Amino acid sequence: MTEQASLTTKQASPGQASPFGSLREQLLDAATAFAGAPADLSGILAGLVDDVDRALREELEIFPVCHHSPASALAMVRRLREKQPKVVYLELCEDLRPLLTELRNCRLPVAVQAFATTLDGFPDSWAPLSVVAPITEASAEYQAISYALDTPGVELVLVDRSSDHVFQWRPKEEPKPKDEQKPGEEPSEEAGLHGDAVGVEIGDLRPRFAELEQHLLHHGKVRHWSEWWDQYVEQPLSGADYDTYRQVMVLIGSLFRRLTPDGERLAMDEDRERYMWTRMREHLAASGADPADCLYVCGAFHAASRVEQFGLRSTTPYEISPRTDTKWLYGLIPSSHSAIEAQFGLAPGSVSIAAATWAKAVTRSRLTPFQLAGQKGARKRAAKLPAPVPRGEVADRLTGFLSRPPALDGLDEAELLGWCVDIVRLARRNGYLASTADAIAVYESSILLAGMRNRARPTPYDFQDAAVTCIEKDAVPGRRDVRRLCEILLGGDRVGEVGYDALPPLARDVYDRLEPLGLDLDKRTIQRALIDLKAEPELVPCSDLLWMLRYLLPDDAVRPIMGERGLGERSIQESWDLAFGRHQRSIIELGYEGVTIEQVLEQRLRRSVRDPTATAAVALAAVEDAELFLGSRRFTDELGARAVELLSAERSVDDAPEVLRRIRRLMVYYRAKGTELPAWCEEFATTGYAQYCTLLPTAFVAEDTGVRQVAAMLGFLFSMESLALALGCDRAQLELAVRQSHPEAPAKVALLWAAQTQLGLLPVTELRERCDELLANPLVIPSFPQYIIGFVQAMEPAPVLSGFVVEVISKAFGRLPDNVLLPWLPKLITTLRDQAGELMPVLVREAGRTFPGSLTAVDSWVPPWTARPAPAPAAARAAAAGPVTELLIGHPDACDAVAGLLGCAGEWRAPGGSAHREATALLTGHPETALALAGLLA
Repeated sequence: MTEQASLTTKQASPGQASPFGSLREQLLDAATAFAGAPADLSGILAGLVDDVDRALREELEIFPVCHHSPASALAMVRRLREKQPKVVYLELCEDLRPLLTELRNCRLPVAVQAFATTLDGFPDSWAPLSVVAPITEASAEYQAISYALDTPGVELVLVDRSSDHVFQWRPKEEPKPKDEQKPGEEPSEEAGLHGDAVGVEIGDLRPRFAELEQHLLHHGKVRHWSEWWDQYVEQPLSGADYDTYRQVMVLIGSLFRRLTPDGERLAMDEDRERYMWTRMREHLAASGADPADCLYVCGAFHAASRVEQFGLRSTTPYEISPRTDTKWLYGLIPSSHSAIEAQFGLAPGSVSIAAATWAKAVTRSRLTPFQLAGQKGARKRAAKLPAPVPRGEVADRLTGFLSRPPALDGLDEAELLGWCVDIVRLARRNGYLASTADAIAVYESSILLAGMRNRARPTPYDFQDAAVTCIEKDAVPGRRDVRRLCEILLGGDRVGEVGYDALPPLARDVYDRLEPLGLDLDKRTIQRALIDLKAEPELVPCSDLLWMLRYLLPDDAVRPIMGERGLGERSIQESWDLAFGRHQRSIIELGYEGVTIEQVLEQRLRRSVRDPTATAAVALAAVEDAELFLGSRRFTDELGARAVELLSAERSVDDAPEVLRRIRRLMVYYRAKGTELPAWCEEFATTGYAQYCTLLPTAFVAEDTGVRQVAAMLGFLFSMESLALALGCDRAQLELAVRQSHPEAPAKVALLWAAQTQLGLLPVTELRERCDELLANPLVIPSFPQYIIGFVQAMEPAPVLSGFVVEVISKAFGRLPDNVLLPWLPKLITTLRDQAGELMPVLVREAGRTFPGSLTAVDSWVPPWTARPAPAPAAARAAAAGPVTELLIGHPDACDAVAGLLGCAGEWRAPGGSAHREATALLTGHPETALALAGLLA
């Protein structure tokens, strides 16, 4: 290995002595002195020096960086001001270049994104494809981008693989990054801003050998990799000169690279390096730029590359595969510190601490970092550049850096005191019983922890540990623990924002259409929108748009507080909670699917019904949504026709309850509108009638088909029977299907009996007798709850049997003894709740009509299904004497004729005394009124 590395160095720069010869000899001597088998160790150590020498001798200046490293950003600012290159090659997906100019319209951090929903050349299960590259102000890549875009005559060239190649080279099972989040620790709300996108970062500098990382963490007396990097790399290099920084970063990259196990990830990294060097040589050949005026910004891992295509003098060709026909869309999405940490496996709070370290280092070094003109959320800085400084000969800075201890910063008492006072104040606001004594304890503990870890100055991590130890006691009183409060104190989770001008057309259209609400939709707080559609009819379009966004966006982005929208239902007043600022990414990604919200909604509904797993229930749901949000008769007819196709092709009845519920609701809606049923509804009724009649005998006996599904099939057949028969279906088909059904499960047997009763094949009296026989059979008693379930489900297809179901349950409770009733009563209750919960209100309502309404009436109440005794014949009474009686007796022909027509048999009785003695006595004693009335009538 050593001979190969030396040969490579000599070939790269013939006739030149390496400035690292002395360091190389010292490392070899150390390997011989301390290693039991020096061959392997000496090869690694010599290879590290050779990699540094090779990178520094390259004609094209290589700038090694680490992702979101303040030390890399500071070195980048210094080097750009000294060199002022004309061309900047940046390790970033080459197809993201047009997006970088839109960064000036955003508030960092944001992420540039490539998005694809329609795939060609990739498995459909991968859809949608998403690639993001987060950018923060405290990163070397942002400084390079700002310099290149705002400096006249400077060209920015992205040389990394395209987004399409990211997935072309993706292994079948890509390993997930190590997550340093503690077990039980809840991720912050912004941790999911990138979704499930594949993250692309510049300078993924971390040991890929697990034992090496654990060794470094153990001997460094730190908890996680972010803290190790801050202590042993960031702090020593933050004030170092450029040559020292460059050599140390290449050395670290070489160390991690040489200790990386061979595998798919290393092979992919080497392909990326071949890709980048090929692109740079192509650009230099096409543009004629001088390599001395160029700067290549890449991760330190790639700076120590050993591929054959490394360097401008390499003649080894590399063929870049063409992109697939996948259509990629590009845009900017909001990002946050926690989203970056979650995606790249960094410790919580590490990016926020890096941002605070960057701000402090800029103030201390009095550097003016580069910033895009018009950048939101940042101070305006002058962009004056001094005269370029020519580079001298490469000198060995590694020997001095590695041989002397790092210069330790002194204790900044004012900074530490401010942290301690502020954390106590934050703790009080969040429910902790913190006091001034806790602030003193945190101060002393921070110094103590730093001393135990060989630090003269407490770092933010020392302060965080001390605060947790001194303030957090047994429990967390609020939503935030002390560790999270420390992160907020040291900078917080900064969340970016994409400006209006950088939004896709759909997102801008949404903001424009919601402008009449008078709300600032860019705020990250939840805003309340009150809409009175009757008093302000001009807000109706806003309401329609909000309901569509409610369908397309996450639930907490657009949430209705008051008002609802259903088939035939429109609210007069509505109240909404809007959180567009927190879900800007979701709105932006809608813009990748279409130009307007209506177009996106139509595409999603059409895609849902054309999916290979779509069912008739899914298609009917799409029809409902189309009626609610779009109101296009043409589009709903298209979706309805697809529902008919899916129903006719189904061989399972699992979705029968959903199908029945939705088609009933749609038919009621169309009939309530006063229009005739659409043609697809009529076809759906006839197709469903024939389909369910065909599947009914099999469903009755199939073990994997539940009683609820069979009841829904019968409900569809009975409720759609009149329409289906009017459209040409034959009722004999249903009767044959019922006669061919021979279930064995008790619930399905009861359901079959109910269907036969509904069809008139089984009288209710015979059905009652069968149930009485079941109750009288002790062998059937344990399974009788299943019969009850079948009868309860039968109320769906045969609502007239609800009274009979109450009768069956009442007989069971009335006749069975307690030793039989009590064991299966819990089973009955749980079964009714799980399998017939939606039918229980109907059953309770029928029971309320059947049973007496008061407790006192129970004793004298006779069940309506109990046989009543025949009433005793009434004693014959004599007919009351009077003019009417005399008239009827004198002319009996008319009464006899009417009795004959009515079929009444009877006999005439002789008139007797008056039945109204009091009235007769009154008229006899006072005849004047009766005589006067007789005179008027005469």
